[in-house]
Amino acid sequence: MFIPFLATPEPSRSARGLDRRKGGGGGGKGGGGSSGSGSKGGGSTGGGSSGSGSKSGGSTGGGGGGTSSTSPKSIPITGRTPTGRGSASTYGGGGGKITTIPAGAAFAGRTVGGGTRAQVFGNSVYGSGYPGVVSRGVSGRGFPFFFWPVVWGGAAGGAAGAYLHATNEYGDCSNSSRPGGSMTQATFTSNSTGTTFYLLADNSTVAALITTIDANCTLSPLSSTAPTSHSCSDPNALQPEQAIQYYRASSVVLALSGYNNSAAYSSDENAPASALPSGIDMTLLNCLNQTIGVSVPLVNGAGPAWAGSGMGALGLFWMMWLLLGTVL
Repeated sequence: MFIPFLATPEPSRSARGLDRRKGGGGGGKGGGGSSGSGSKGGGSTGGGSSGSGSKSGGSTGGGGGGTSSTSPKSIPITGRTPTGRGSASTYGGGGGKITTIPAGAAFAGRTVGGGTRAQVFGNSVYGSGYPGVVSRGVSGRGFPFFFWPVVWGGAAGGAAGAYLHATNEYGDCSNSSRPGGSMTQATFTSNSTGTTFYLLADNSTVAALITTIDANCTLSPLSSTAPTSHSCSDPNALQPEQAIQYYRASSVVLALSGYNNSAAYSSDENAPASALPSGIDMTLLNCLNQTIGVSVPLVNGAGPAWAGSGMGALGLFWMMWLLLGTVL
């Protein structure tokens, strides 16, 4: 399901790709060397690059570029993942036969596979993005896209927010058994309003989406160029009330700095999501939403072979998400 206030991409776009949205121009060429990782230098005079996971330098100019490549690109998936013929790719169609995870493997007895590109969109509710599921709560669910849902640490929200805390079933954010590796995040900042969005998912997915988003959306040089670590126990980490959109069976989430969705902690599963703040960069939000939708890595349709169990499925509160309702 698309965010209601965003434009819906054309159905054929997942096959033919997005038109490039990056602006041309920008600051002059910076000199100097580079150090650290995941950071771009720039600016009108000198510089180079340092730090991690962000761009630095002058602003992006206007104008259009060429067309970004939208051919499916295979990406590596680390962690506990189906092996053999299956592989994940950006812009791929997903799908494949639905199978049951065999005895002796993690989450034995649950189904896996079958999720397609057309089914990746959820809404603002944790647990959304599962094909055919419309209620809150995800405990014991299958894996239509192979990937595990993101987890939120802490115990905020009391009993009403218990469904948000899935670490008993999937481990915490640093669990490297997670398909795609431990959870990491990326930051995408508007070059016009300063609006800051966050992407949270497994490491392989975040790395792949940084590339596709950078190729299609106009961003501030402060935006991430590499995944950064995410800690569930950090009190300053992203919180579930900041989430504005889930994708791919809640294994990917887009969040907004400064957003506080009280519905995330409501005991009423039908509570509408809080309105988004005024003055945010809706053009960037629309671009992020569309680009994630058409390029989030999916495991290609193939018969998977499952790795053996090393982590028991302990019983968690999975959730399904509330519709965005009235947001603007």
